[in-house]
Amino acid sequence: MSDRLAGKVAIVVGAGQTPGDRIGNGRATAILFAREGARVVAVDRRLDSAEETVGQIVGEGGEAVAVEADATSEPECERLMSGVVERWGRIDVLHNNVGVGGADAGPAHVIESEWDRILAVNLKSVIFPCKYVLPVMREQQGGSIINISSIAAVCSAPIVAYKTSKAGINAYTQSLALGNASYGIRANVIMPGLMNTPMAIEGISKGLGIPKEELIRQRDAQVPLRKKMGTAWDVAWAAVFLACDESRFVTGVALPVDGGQSARIG
Repeated sequence: MSDRLAGKVAIVVGAGQTPGDRIGNGRATAILFAREGARVVAVDRRLDSAEETVGQIVGEGGEAVAVEADATSEPECERLMSGVVERWGRIDVLHNNVGVGGADAGPAHVIESEWDRILAVNLKSVIFPCKYVLPVMREQQGGSIINISSIAAVCSAPIVAYKTSKAGINAYTQSLALGNASYGIRANVIMPGLMNTPMAIEGISKGLGIPKEELIRQRDAQVPLRKKMGTAWDVAWAAVFLACDESRFVTGVALPVDGGQSARIG
């Protein structure tokens, strides 16, 4: 690797993953950050899953620690940031990867409990980590915040709660970028398209009651670029770019990583 993140302290929130036979976005990002020289804080509400990620990083000779935290809890996010500063003295990168879908529906069939759950998890897990990393990054006059949204924010989607929550992340990140640019803090969004990850494949195939192989075939067919879904590594490489100094003049951007799917708009 090229040490693009050498010397940086990077927090990956949602660095564990849903069990499955492929790697998830958070774990892939944590691994690539470490391969590029960052000291990684792998955060997940399931400590055992974060520890699995750390085990892979340490096994490759990287430096990482696992931390158990619920990103939707304001007190836990405050403790997380203060703990990282106490250990390493700074925070250079915050990558927010937590998100849920579930029993979502269209506008005429939205369920109040699911609406509340999806918006609470998807928005709080971005807003609270950012709230408590900002004082640190402002004091050090720099940092990169990367939030994971979805092309559902800008594409037609019959899942109204999920779509609304991801559009909210895009809007929030734009405000975050403009409000903190004078401090040298950059904030950007990655919008993954159809990805071959455990959260997508395992969860959706179970929810629809169809074999994983059939779901993969259906999703692959929707992707313009080579008729093949992306992988977690595609999201992770985009995150590396936004985390490193190569993107030092990039802020307020919503970057699709989707094989051209969102280019169909209009």
